[in-house]
Amino acid sequence: MGNRDVRIINLEAGMPLVEEARKRLIKEIDTAIKDGVSVLEIIHGYGSSGRGGKLKDAIRKSLLYRRREGRISTFIYGEKWNIFEQSTREVLGKHPYLERDRDLNNDNPGITIVLH
Repeated sequence: MGNRDVRIINLEAGMPLVEEARKRLIKEIDTAIKDGVSVLEIIHGYGSSGRGGKLKDAIRKSLLYRRREGRISTFIYGEKWNIFEQSTREVLGKHPYLERDRDLNNDNPGITIVLH
């Protein structure tokens, strides 16, 4: 994406256990807030490695909690990250540089877009 307002976080790298990845997610969200980064693209995989499915589900569940806590404002699953989704159009309206994101319109269940 190439914008200072976007940070890509690969939680799948190194095949961490779910709890390790969840702790890293929370740390990365806090760091992004401190650094003024408004958009995170979380790479969690989708299950092809045997662990990605558990990781994806746990990360997305953790994001629900982070939203309830007020740490993040919203998130969009990679498979919903397309211009036909109202939530995506709203995000693109606020962050038009995301129109250049390589995962936009690619139905990628291995990522989640997070905004705070």
